[in-house]
Amino acid sequence: MVSRSMLEPTKLRELLVLPGHIAAEQFDAAAAEAATAGTDLPTVLVGKDLIRDADLGQLVAEAYGVKFFNLAQEQIDVETMLTVPEAAARSRGLIVWRSDKDGLRVAMRDPDDAEMRHWLEKKSGQPVQRYYLTAKQLAEALNYYRGEIKKEVESLIAHLSGNLIESEKEKSLIALVDAILSYGHENKASDIHLEPYRDHALVRLRIDGVMHDVLTLPRALGEMVLARLKIMAKLRTDEHRAALDGKLQFKFQNEPVDVRISIVPVTEGENAVLRLLSEASRRFTLSDLGLQSPDEGRVRQAIDNPHGMILVTGPTGSGKTTTVYAMLKVLNQRDVHISTIEDPVEYSVEGVSQIQVNAKTGLTFASGLRSIVRQDPDIIMVGEIRDRETAGIAVNSAMTGHLVLSTLHANDAATTLPRLLDMGIEPYLVASTVNVVIGQRLVRALCPSCRASRAPTEDEIKAIDGDLEVKKILAAQGHDDLAKITLYRGGGCHVCHGSGYVGRIGIFEVLLLTESVKSLVVARVPSDSILAAARRDGMTTMLEDGVQKVLSGATALEEVLRVVKV
Repeated sequence: MVSRSMLEPTKLRELLVLPGHIAAEQFDAAAAEAATAGTDLPTVLVGKDLIRDADLGQLVAEAYGVKFFNLAQEQIDVETMLTVPEAAARSRGLIVWRSDKDGLRVAMRDPDDAEMRHWLEKKSGQPVQRYYLTAKQLAEALNYYRGEIKKEVESLIAHLSGNLIESEKEKSLIALVDAILSYGHENKASDIHLEPYRDHALVRLRIDGVMHDVLTLPRALGEMVLARLKIMAKLRTDEHRAALDGKLQFKFQNEPVDVRISIVPVTEGENAVLRLLSEASRRFTLSDLGLQSPDEGRVRQAIDNPHGMILVTGPTGSGKTTTVYAMLKVLNQRDVHISTIEDPVEYSVEGVSQIQVNAKTGLTFASGLRSIVRQDPDIIMVGEIRDRETAGIAVNSAMTGHLVLSTLHANDAATTLPRLLDMGIEPYLVASTVNVVIGQRLVRALCPSCRASRAPTEDEIKAIDGDLEVKKILAAQGHDDLAKITLYRGGGCHVCHGSGYVGRIGIFEVLLLTESVKSLVVARVPSDSILAAARRDGMTTMLEDGVQKVLSGATALEEVLRVVKV
């Protein structure tokens, strides 16, 4: 059993409350919640967005007198890691991640575990260099023990192609489907696609917003996999001509992963898309999104307002729902009642009343929202404002003392306000209820392990020189000489599987409804005039935010231009 003295509530209180990192009342409330739920206190503190996981890890590491291990900035040598069996690594809470001239580098939940340190020194014949890592970092690092699931999948495909008795075939098919799901989850895919063709089926993964072909199955085996997925989701296996929707769940190293499945008939059979909704996604906090400090401050100010509307806007797949859930996590306190109406309910949130839209029973966004208002809520979340009726009820709810959060499809923050007017909402109602509009996109983040600075290429200089808006943004930050700009590129390594990217970050624009913006909304001016006024009031556009993240090395210029300049 790992001793974690620095993680005891009294020690953490000294570490976090006395220096002012967390307010005493917030810490005590989190400690009480952790004790009641039997949960790790640091997990509750990070989950409530009271402190970032990396910041907490750094503070605890300093208290131990060791360095902090951040997986995003390090590269695990799998061969060295495997010198310690997975069971031992799990039970003692550690990862052996590298061996070099300075010794064996070991990241530990308890750097004071002298018994384990001496065992490692005896086993390796090297001195141990201790690091501290958080529970979150450990859980992610332990995934490296999983190895190449793709090899397991290919082995099962070959096995199923042979002559097997029915019971053995069923057992292997179950293992194959579980391996495909695990492979998608391990690669942090948001979706798994199973696409039928004339003589084969193709498994594709959407990773960081980009599609990748990963497996080719014989057509008959593809149909068997689809049938197994239908069984797991409790769908009719004999229905092949209608669209089907369902849910299933599988476990990846004891972590439950919810999956939403959509099946539609196509010319060559049935196409299945599985949306992976992992526990890791639920742990996203407002601090993790990538909001820069001025914008994060504006969002938190809007959250603190007891009434009004907060709108998150962007195209499908831009992370709107994740942003709304991150805000809900901050707002989810025992002294308020939160109700949501969603289609579908992406994640279950303890302490929140969540309603699933059901067209068959007449439960729409509008009718559900009417019912929610009679449920005595303090905070209401509407999954999406799609029509005039829903928009009207949401606005009226915000006027009558509720805080309303919702999403809306629009190109940017400024066009959201005229969009509400087009839905038939009176201009004075929009101006008096909307507190803030968050426009966002997602870009792939450069891998910290292999990221390297570089000078721009001649083609990039020409591209920037030809884009007056980007050129103007760079000039405003003192980068008049384009040849002297420092850009970054991911070289490709084991951590990022050679892609140069790991995960995604948001680029944002946060439009506050200042008095000048409100007056323009009431006057029904075009979105261009609203944008100009918001920028005069200090708003940073998505393109400006993206360029800042390019210059800081968080992402690549082509990524920002790919998602913003469309």
